Amino acid sequence: MKETTIEACRPLISVVIPVYKCADCLIELTNRLQISLDEVSKRFEILLVDDWSPDNSWEIIQDLAHSNPTIKGIRLSKNFGQHYAIAAGVDQVLGDWLIVMDGDLQDLPEEIPNLYKVATEGDFDVVMARRRIRRDAFLKKEISRLFYRVLSYLTDSRLDPAIANFGIYRRNVVSVIRDMTESIRYFPSMVRWSGFSQTTLDVTHGGRPHGESAYSVKKLLSLGIDVILAYSDKPLKLTVKFGFFLSISSLVFVSYIVFQRLTGQIEVLGYSTIVASVWLLSGVIIFIQGILGLYVGKIFECTKARPVYIISKTVNMLENKPSKE
Repeated sequence: MKETTIEACRPLISVVIPVYKCADCLIELTNRLQISLDEVSKRFEILLVDDWSPDNSWEIIQDLAHSNPTIKGIRLSKNFGQHYAIAAGVDQVLGDWLIVMDGDLQDLPEEIPNLYKVATEGDFDVVMARRRIRRDAFLKKEISRLFYRVLSYLTDSRLDPAIANFGIYRRNVVSVIRDMTESIRYFPSMVRWSGFSQTTLDVTHGGRPHGESAYSVKKLLSLGIDVILAYSDKPLKLTVKFGFFLSISSLVFVSYIVFQRLTGQIEVLGYSTIVASVWLLSGVIIFIQGILGLYVGKIFECTKARPVYIISKTVNMLENKPSKE
């Protein structure tokens, strides 16, 4: 009887939203979310995770939570990054289904009933939202497309630039993600690795009504390096292949020089050839050592066993005791 009561009180849907520089969107976002979630169930929770946003996001989150018990807030102790903010939310949710979405209103709350319908009617564990037409600046779209193409090649996986974090995830998937202990977090890759039955749903991508994206080219590059180092050893394999190719090429070149010297075609080995070879090989060696250094650096970070995020403050979170069932 007690277990039945707990099940009845537990949210059907939990929504996790990382918040950074989108204070102007929060009131409209939560209003639209409640309307959309009401179409699915009255049992839901909205968890806003403030990733140490420099604006007044936390004050707005507190006001929203104090006026509505379904809205909950977490503030991290510093800016850990979007995927670490998502991890903080995922570790706290109580619902049978998890929705992850951005807080800038480009992920439309009105698509949630469609995601839930596809997941339940098709018996899918994961339904990722695929943006039909991305309403981003041209330069951002092109950089993103190039980013995902390189990432797909280096991680040996098919990554779609039209798919990000927005989607619905069953509780068994959430439990698997909670059990992952790696220090480098990239939510889409973690979901993809977990397996289960997955599909996509084409959705409308909204325009950004306020501000600009917090993802600069520098941050995107940093994220890409982290993901490659965390989920692929292909750069190491490529350096081995390149080293083998360079060794064979050098052997052929040296054999050719020795042959010319023995047949009297050259008197003295070329100075320019030696200098060029030294510079080329030095550059290659430094480049390969750099790749190895990046991997060693990430291993060093992992050995510290530090928490991937630190919660500074919460609001309306006293009842949240996540289960890994």
